[in-house]
Amino acid sequence: FPKFDLDPKDFGFYLGVNHMNFVIEPAIGLRNRMWQKNEIPDLTSDSARVLGVESVPVPGFSIGIVSNLRLNNYFDLRFLPGLLFGERQVIYSVEQYDNNKVFVTEIPKNITSTFIDFPLYIKAKTKRVHNFRAFVTAGVAYKLDLASAANDEEVNPTDISVKLLRNDFTYDFGVGFDFYTVFFKFSTEFKMSYGLNDMISREGNLYSDSFGRLSTKIFQLNFTFE
Repeated sequence: FPKFDLDPKDFGFYLGVNHMNFVIEPAIGLRNRMWQKNEIPDLTSDSARVLGVESVPVPGFSIGIVSNLRLNNYFDLRFLPGLLFGERQVIYSVEQYDNNKVFVTEIPKNITSTFIDFPLYIKAKTKRVHNFRAFVTAGVAYKLDLASAANDEEVNPTDISVKLLRNDFTYDFGVGFDFYTVFFKFSTEFKMSYGLNDMISREGNLYSDSFGRLSTKIFQLNFTFE
């Protein structure tokens, strides 16, 4: 395909894997706040104090379509709507007080997300050398979390869930390589997405109110066929 990149537009699809994570800013004075029994209904202790919160990524996968508009020899405009399936685990280190006993436990909370992703990128390409070309991408994306339970009532008070808001905006950066084969152009891209919004839905309990801010961070490795 020596003239592949001269076409004004082309289409394709991508498949990928992702690691969804969070950027966590703890609430001010978190370690000094004491949570009473009515604020921790899923714990049996009389009161508790949060010592720390951390996020652990869980592997997921992505799928979507590619639409590419050629601007000139070195720049393209790309729209890549897709679905991102993933999960994150938030681990709370909690010091509990019960009948003059003090003990520390780690409480994991799994948060599932299914994003409809609407990213718009500028792709900057190097000069093609034989059947190879490198590129970088940058842009913004709107993400709609179909798994958001922010407006749902808690059905099991003995197992409180951590709820996220539905809408998010991210700024994305990527780097990758195009390979021109006999039948199609194959690309690999490493991409990072950083959320602009505070995503936590505050419920007035230990789990949601331990955050000053909770924003999205997603790493993706995508394989594109055009």
